[in-house]
Amino acid sequence: MKSLHAGVTASALVMLGLAAPPAGAASWPERSVRMIVPFGTGGGTDIQARLLAESFRQSTGQTFLTDNRTGAGGTIGAEIAAKSPADGYTILFTTASLAVNTTLFAKSLKFDPRNDLMPISWVSSAPLVLCTHPSVPAKSVKDVIALARKNPGKLNHGVNSTGTTSHLAAEMLKQQAGLDTLIIAFKGGGPSVQALMTGEIDLLFATGPVAATNLKIGRIRCLAVTTAKKSSAFPDLPTVNSYLPGFEADNWYAMFFPKGTPQGIVDRMNQTIKATLRNDKVAKFYKQEGLDAIASSPGELREMFEREIKKYADVIKKANIQVQ
Repeated sequence: MKSLHAGVTASALVMLGLAAPPAGAASWPERSVRMIVPFGTGGGTDIQARLLAESFRQSTGQTFLTDNRTGAGGTIGAEIAAKSPADGYTILFTTASLAVNTTLFAKSLKFDPRNDLMPISWVSSAPLVLCTHPSVPAKSVKDVIALARKNPGKLNHGVNSTGTTSHLAAEMLKQQAGLDTLIIAFKGGGPSVQALMTGEIDLLFATGPVAATNLKIGRIRCLAVTTAKKSSAFPDLPTVNSYLPGFEADNWYAMFFPKGTPQGIVDRMNQTIKATLRNDKVAKFYKQEGLDAIASSPGELREMFEREIKKYADVIKKANIQVQ
């Protein structure tokens, strides 16, 4: 058997597709890479993208240029990425909104997020934090559920805007706990947290950094995180799913190539991401921003993406959420 294995020649390996990556993949990147960010400059996604781009430049020797293409909840930038040449020189850096938008904008999307994008790696995850105004007599998820059931239609649950993960998390809480709460949509995270601090609303799934800042100065009360496991950013907070099994609604970040990008390039970028997430500067930034680094294989990202699409599709259809 040993001699038989040794007899497999290099040319045979090439024929079987088992040899070293093609030259294009082995030498990639040979020029600058465009990293599309489907949200505006200065926001959390953009800031993270720029930090990662600089680390990629240091490890590959080529420039990674962030390209902000905003609009339609992130779908415009995602479409541009999906329709770009599949040569390894366009990357989409996006969020959980891509899974939400697959259903939310199903009638207007001009590309198929499932089939027109190739997963590279999950990059990071940030919890949403269930928060209340200090005047609300609830200090746990269990208390919130009991209070809402005792006062149907009385509790106001603010959301950052229609169709955001903040909104979907609020609808999930209503559906899984069987609650009758009033959803109030704001135009962004700033107005919604301001409404919580003034007592205009009772509940809010706030982003991690916003929750941490206002928790320190006593303006809000934080009860639980939406991640599947306890968050390193909020080690003292339980998870919502410790009260409602299966509840998970974190804001994840991931990278995709256009469909058809050579697998060798996908694999090299995947390894580049994993190395970057071990970088001390990146790790420090993630800790400060309440992000957990989560590298994955392309296959693991694909499986997660499919689960997220299904989960949010069920919530959207049950709540009859529509966008104008």
